[in-house]
Amino acid sequence: MIEINNLVKRHGTRNVVDDISFTAQPGRVTGFLGPNGAGKSSTLRILLGLDKATSGTALINGSAYRSMHNPLRTVGAMLDGPGANKGHTAKAHLTWIAQSNGIPLSRISEVLAKTGLSDASRTRIGGFSLGMGQRLGIAAALLGDPEILVLDEPTNGLDPDGIRWIRRFLRSMAEDGKTVLVSSHLMGEMEETADDFVVIARGLVVAQGAGDEVRGNHCNLETAFFALTEGQTEYLSGRIDGAEQA
Repeated sequence: MIEINNLVKRHGTRNVVDDISFTAQPGRVTGFLGPNGAGKSSTLRILLGLDKATSGTALINGSAYRSMHNPLRTVGAMLDGPGANKGHTAKAHLTWIAQSNGIPLSRISEVLAKTGLSDASRTRIGGFSLGMGQRLGIAAALLGDPEILVLDEPTNGLDPDGIRWIRRFLRSMAEDGKTVLVSSHLMGEMEETADDFVVIARGLVVAQGAGDEVRGNHCNLETAFFALTEGQTEYLSGRIDGAEQA
């Protein structure tokens, strides 16, 4: 279970995350939605121990990520793509990750097969397409057979078949009882994939709940999203990441 409680992240005098709270439950896919600059990446970075909160907590099964021993056995994550050395092969990349977290090397072939990369295991990552890189990032997230998955824009760079694969993969993870938190800008895809939604804008939660609750009287999630976030995008106000536009 993921619990975000009264989380605040301040840059200078500006709160990029402004007292947000939500949970992501086991057996469900939670879609984390918001315009660019809304605070999604900052929230996920704090959750995964890559940044510190100004106040509040971001907990995984009641603990901070930084306090976990071999955290990949509990939570698998992909932020900003695979983050791999382009000179390494897919197998080499997954090998050092497995060794660093005490994960059996037998898992490498399993996750490569699960993500459709078995035939590319000895290909250097510099030769990967963007979609293959996304699949490699997901393979790395799966190495420890974690009960919790946190994925940031996993469909980025995928073709229609890859997007359908992601949808089925996320649903299968939830059906296996895992907690899945995924951010995306593809509203139609999220509407088909997620059980629950958290929508943020300018660092604030503007809606959360199951699909029907977030859609309200709107015909679909996309229409509801635009209504909820209207006028809340940074570039509409003449500011980007807290700085005036040139």
